[in-house]
Amino acid sequence: MGAQTVVADVADELARRVATGVYAPGDLMPSVRQVADEFEMNRATAQLVLGRLESYGFVDAHRGRGFTVRDVRHTGGLDVYRRLFRLSMHEPELAADIFRNIVATERVIVLEALLDYTEAESELDPSLLRAAIDELEIEARADDPDAVRMLEIEIGLVRDLLTELGHSMQRAVLNSVGEMLFEVPEAVQAYFAASADLHVLVWRALLAVWESGSGPSEAQLALFEDLFAMFHEKVVAHFEELVGLAAESAESTARHAV
Repeated sequence: MGAQTVVADVADELARRVATGVYAPGDLMPSVRQVADEFEMNRATAQLVLGRLESYGFVDAHRGRGFTVRDVRHTGGLDVYRRLFRLSMHEPELAADIFRNIVATERVIVLEALLDYTEAESELDPSLLRAAIDELEIEARADDPDAVRMLEIEIGLVRDLLTELGHSMQRAVLNSVGEMLFEVPEAVQAYFAASADLHVLVWRALLAVWESGSGPSEAQLALFEDLFAMFHEKVVAHFEELVGLAAESAESTARHAV
């Protein structure tokens, strides 16, 4: 195992402890000597580990004091949140809480993109959208649909709409959200809580509206927003099942009933 791999692995372990609350915000991290002793490495490598943890955004360095734990849940940026999500998978409640925030962010971006594009006079070639939706349908009807590929296609569709609308900031955030999701298999699977065919039907319906040029009625828009909210509720519930949170809640309820 190379030195860089050791540094990355130990830094991830310490980051996991921060993510799960073993080291609380404001706590002083173990010293270079303590890290070296625990993980059986020399002090120079331990110093690299703590430096890597600082570059992750999980600790702050203080001259003469060492490293203190940052409140990553409240002060971390997108890169910190991405790593935090990946490292939280052994803590179902924490993972589910982070996933809810990710879904809420994704929902706002995607819903606004779909509605704005519906109302805009867009010049995006419909054949490009149709080709992507055709690919989505082929994948959905496969014997073993590839959830990763399907989500890539859907995010790509929204990214194209955002580009056409000139919403560059939303596109950048969507890219970061996508990276978070693709690093956690359970998160990708959660987006297919409903049938994969349903995803295709929704995109086909949207394409029909865009090609008609007439636009949906207010009632149809309201219905779409309600359906979108219900879909994301199912996504979150499915993720909780996948990480075992639903099972833990059931066991807890059973213990209290005894």
